[in-house]
Amino acid sequence: MHADTKKYNQALAPTERAICELLAAQIERGLPEAHNKVWHAHPVWFLEENPVVGYSKLKSCVRLLFWSGQSFDAPGLAKEGSFKAAEARFTAVDQVDTKLLERWLAQARDVQWDYKNLVKRKGKLERLK
Repeated sequence: MHADTKKYNQALAPTERAICELLAAQIERGLPEAHNKVWHAHPVWFLEENPVVGYSKLKSCVRLLFWSGQSFDAPGLAKEGSFKAAEARFTAVDQVDTKLLERWLAQARDVQWDYKNLVKRKGKLERLK
């Protein structure tokens, strides 16, 4: 895990820190080949330079975001934005279903839309996998 992600987590209040540390550990375990960095002020994991999963502290919760999550067949994610992203929100660490998270992470590897070239393609999103 990138040092900036650890710094991000350490700056949070205890409840949010516990959620983010659990999410980071599960993401690292589920996507060991992914590259992690703080991107646009939030921890994000990339596969071949394509963002696949990240989280952020919102005012009332921690949001876990999967860039291609609307294309997953596992339940539990809500549509986010106008592209293919989907999210789950947590206010307590015991709300994180690690078995379901494991399924989402596997799908993040297997189902990807090409976000890294979105600007080059003038906002047109294409499926990679």
